[in-house]
Amino acid sequence: MLTHNQIWTALDRLAAHAGLTPSGLAKKAGLDPTTFNKSKRITPEGRPRWPSTESVAKSLAATGTSVETFMTLLTESGKPPVTNVPLIGFSEAGAGGYFDDGGFPVGKGWEAIPFPALDDEHAYALEISGDDLKPAYRDGDILIVSPSAPVRRGDRVVVKTRDGEVMVKELRRKNAKNIELKSLNSDHRDRILPMTDVLWVARIVWASQ
Repeated sequence: MLTHNQIWTALDRLAAHAGLTPSGLAKKAGLDPTTFNKSKRITPEGRPRWPSTESVAKSLAATGTSVETFMTLLTESGKPPVTNVPLIGFSEAGAGGYFDDGGFPVGKGWEAIPFPALDDEHAYALEISGDDLKPAYRDGDILIVSPSAPVRRGDRVVVKTRDGEVMVKELRRKNAKNIELKSLNSDHRDRILPMTDVLWVARIVWASQ
């Protein structure tokens, strides 16, 4: 039987693995930022307060974590299974031969880095070079991208156009006709692209910062 302490410890570990505080995890999951605060874990009467199934599910979705991986965070070690994720430089991503038309990594030239297993066998990593994405991302940051993850308004995404341009933006709106993208750097303009010009859109599920 799972204990109250095990569940909250697992959520703390989930936040840490995502480079977040418990409050940051709650916010990323679309919850009230205080949802996972330590002060909320015991009622005023001194009874244990458990996180809801919905809040846990939203946290897993927000971090791209499978239920199986979350279960490993309940153990004493709290170490999720590690796999190798293919890695290329962001500046190389627009070159031909690295992605198929669905946005899945293919071909040669990829390196590999260890990363906690994601619920997406096609996940890959991009290494940022230069300062074009400041202040959101800096030179040397690693972005983990999940082509299979659902994309929602407010997500940071990687977008590739049919003419080979690859960009990192925040998704403002997407419909059958257009996609609206907010720049992460105020020196660069926001973009509105017709969907006919977009080859694929993939969600960034983690960044080393």
